[in-house]
This record gives sequence, structure tokens and C-alpha cells, in this order.
Amino acid sequence: MRRLSYAYLQGLLDGEFSLGSLGSNLNLGAASTGMSSPASDILTEDLNIRGFLDEDDHYTHFFNEFSHNDAIWGAAWTSADNAVSISADGSVNQWSCVTGQRHPPNAISPAPHTLALVSLSVSPDGKRALYNSIEGHTWLLDLESGDVIASYESYLDSKEDIEPSWSVSLNPNGSTYASSSASGNITIHSADPSEFGKKLSSIPSGRVKFGMNCRHSPDGRKVALALETGQIYVFDLEANALSTTFTSHAMAVRSLSWSADSSLLMSASEDRRLVLHDVRSAPGGTVASFTGHTAWALSVDISPDGKLALSGSADKTIKVWDIGARTAVSTIQDTGEVWSVSWRPKPAVVGSPGAFLTGGEDGSVRWWKAGGT
Repeated sequence: MRRLSYAYLQGLLDGEFSLGSLGSNLNLGAASTGMSSPASDILTEDLNIRGFLDEDDHYTHFFNEFSHNDAIWGAAWTSADNAVSISADGSVNQWSCVTGQRHPPNAISPAPHTLALVSLSVSPDGKRALYNSIEGHTWLLDLESGDVIASYESYLDSKEDIEPSWSVSLNPNGSTYASSSASGNITIHSADPSEFGKKLSSIPSGRVKFGMNCRHSPDGRKVALALETGQIYVFDLEANALSTTFTSHAMAVRSLSWSADSSLLMSASEDRRLVLHDVRSAPGGTVASFTGHTAWALSVDISPDGKLALSGSADKTIKVWDIGARTAVSTIQDTGEVWSVSWRPKPAVVGSPGAFLTGGEDGSVRWWKAGGT
């Protein structure tokens, strides 16, 4: 069994090395490999490190971890260089993006829920994750310890007209979270473990339609809501009011992603398109439309530097888009629907498109790195 140093893998992520530079250190066709860390030797029988490129020779798939027994409906790469994934099998798992192994090393993952997990949101510091089940049970997970520190069953709460939550988003400041439901409203809840889930306010969109996805802006001042009918609403949290409405899509919007400066919002829709919106001033406007997927666009994420976008689709492909050029620069074939995509939060080195991960129908988390960098 070959060994690969922990430091070398970290260098691979940081762009100091490329898969092509590994040479004889790694047999890219091997089904498994071993790793040695500065503290101890670790043999990893179940870790697949593969080296193949997409048809454009742009991205290399370097980790593959079959982590769930059903589709992954949410996955995020955290600023602590770990990954969190949730699944239709009811489980939530955390992984090291350096080794591909479970994280924290000695922690036990929360017991799987009896129903599917459908929504995931991770704090900017990588210390907490918020996730929600299909019936509206919300948990707050401490990513450093691996422990659930709070939970709230919105479907059991009959007080104050609280509805079962579907999509949830943790405010970057960590004090509150937002949820969407069947009413088309945004509900703001306390994220304080001592009163977790307590309703603080509700902001109506004016449409009684199902809220498919909600997402806070990185500055924490706004929250966007996407509906089953294709509308996107942007709410001002300081004014507690609706500020902007976009009617860019003809079908349900499945996913939303903000630019790092909170000025742009990208959407992925069942109409197969991605649309980039400018939210800097009301009423806002559509900047560009991105076409190329042949089935529903299910997931989207804007890179930390704002130059690239990433999308996953029901056509079983992942696309990397050049936002400035308004075109796809790479298309990667996957094995099934790609329900979740996430860039590495750490900015890429100059000249490198960076790295990202995906979660899909086959229950596996995959890590990707730009080839030749």
C-alpha cells in the first residue's frame, strides 16, 4: 500500500502541488491508498483517490467517499476545510477535506433521523451547521465536537402560526436563522441554543406559494427566498420588509447563491437556467442568463472571488461557468442527479480556479481540483 503525506494533500488543496506532480508517489488507478500524518500513520482502506479529468481537461476528481445510503441533498465545504453532508437517508456526516475521512476523528455522528434531511446551512467560521428534515425538524450541530446542541420541531409548534420549516439558513452573525415554508413567507427564529427555534418575526412575500430555498447574504443584512412558481424575493432584515422581487424564471427555483460582497444573487431553476441578479439597489435587475443544462438545474454556488459559478443538474452533469464571459468553461459527467455543489471557501491561489465538492444521487461526496495547476 502506498503512502501519501498529510502535508502533501494539504498542499494539493492549497494549489502548491497538482495531481500531475505527484509522480511515483501515487498510483492514480489504485482503489485505495494510505496516508501518514505528522503525528501518526493512518491507513485508509476505504478512501478512493482517483485521477481523471473531464472532457475539457479542467477538473480532476481526487477524493471519492461513499458516505450515505441514499441521495445527498445538501453538502457544504466549510472554512475549516471540512465538509458537511445531509442525505435522504436521514443522516448528517462531517468529513475532512484534506484526508477524506470522517471528522472529528473520534466523534460519533448524530443518530440518523427517520425521515429525509432536505436543507443545510453552515456558519462562515465553519463551527456550526444548521440542518432541517422533510417534516420540519431543525437541528444545530457543533462541528468542532460533532454534537447536536439544539433542536426544534416546527411541525409540532402550534403557537403564533408557526409553519413546518422546509429550507433553513443560518444568519452569518450566528444569532438567528431563517426558514421557508408553504406560505411563501420568511420566518426568523432564534439560533441561541437556550431558546432555539423561537419565532422572532415573519416577513410576507405576498404570494402563498411554497418556499423552495432561502439564503442569507454574506453580510447578514438580507435574505433571499425562492418560490415554486419561479419568483425570487429579497428581504431587508434591518427594515423587516420585502425590498426586491425578481421574476426571472418560468419554473421553480431550486437553489440560490450570493456573491461574497452581497451584491449579486444567482439562481438555479427547473427551467434549466441559471440567472444572475444585481441586488445593490431596488428594484434590482437581471445581469445575465446561463443556459446549457438539458434538465433541471438543481444547485448553484458562486466562487469566493466571484469569477466563476458552479452548477449541478438533473442531467447528471456539473458545469463550471465563467461569469464574466457568460459561458460554461467545463462540463463534468456524474453518475446521477447533482443535488448540491460547494466551492472551497478559501480563495484559490492566483491562476487557479480552485477546488469544490459535490453531492449527488448515488450518496457520495466528491472533491474536485483544477487540473494542471
